[in-house]
Amino acid sequence: MLKLHEHPLSPYAQKVKISLYEKSVPFEATIPNLFGSDPAFEAASPRREVPCLVDGDLAVFDSTIILEYLEDRYPTPAMLPASPAERARVRMIEELCDTYYEAINWALAEIRYFRRASGDGAERLTARAGEQIAGVHTWLERELANRAWFNGESFGWGDLSVAPYVAASAGFGFTPAAGSKLAAWVGRIQQRPSVTRTLGEAAAALAAFDQVSSLVDSGVFVREYRDHRLEWMMRSGGRDIVLDGMEKKNIRFAVEIR
Repeated sequence: MLKLHEHPLSPYAQKVKISLYEKSVPFEATIPNLFGSDPAFEAASPRREVPCLVDGDLAVFDSTIILEYLEDRYPTPAMLPASPAERARVRMIEELCDTYYEAINWALAEIRYFRRASGDGAERLTARAGEQIAGVHTWLERELANRAWFNGESFGWGDLSVAPYVAASAGFGFTPAAGSKLAAWVGRIQQRPSVTRTLGEAAAALAAFDQVSSLVDSGVFVREYRDHRLEWMMRSGGRDIVLDGMEKKNIRFAVEIR
């Protein structure tokens, strides 16, 4: 059986889980030790990031590469559209969500759950995030156009790439505009067992986050500030958050590979 190193709140892991559920591929999900050493996970994922898929002697890291591997390994049902142009289109949707949209939701979690900012500072950063989410939703509305699904006529790669991020934003109070095509699409994905199961697992994990800010403040739990996340903070008014986290050693950057 496949083994998936994951965390239910990771949108990258959520993408992979939706694909596995859609393809009816059995797998064992495991959450790595986030508070100390985990040799098996570290051997499989050199960046110590989830998700990481283990298939026998093969370990595959990075959510996009895992999705590609699953498509090759379990081609039915196909998650990618048939034509090269449509495949490129949904991959570009995935890229923007992974490297732009993710950072906005991640920053909102830093504020709400990890208490990196409070008072006027938190309100200012939250407002900036809301403005940016509105922009992403406008772009997604254009990409959806007159399609039922981002993938085209059927649910697929484009949809599983968008679902985790739109759902996370909704959890922070930023939902697609009422009556929009994106809002109608949300109604459709909420009927898919693969999506409801994955998001349900995320909601259950979120219930344990009440005390997580104290773990971050103490330095027990260190959050990763990689590329797009660091960029968001620096350009959106969170410079002091980054410097404070570096001083307290409760943020990290990508690990050095040895």
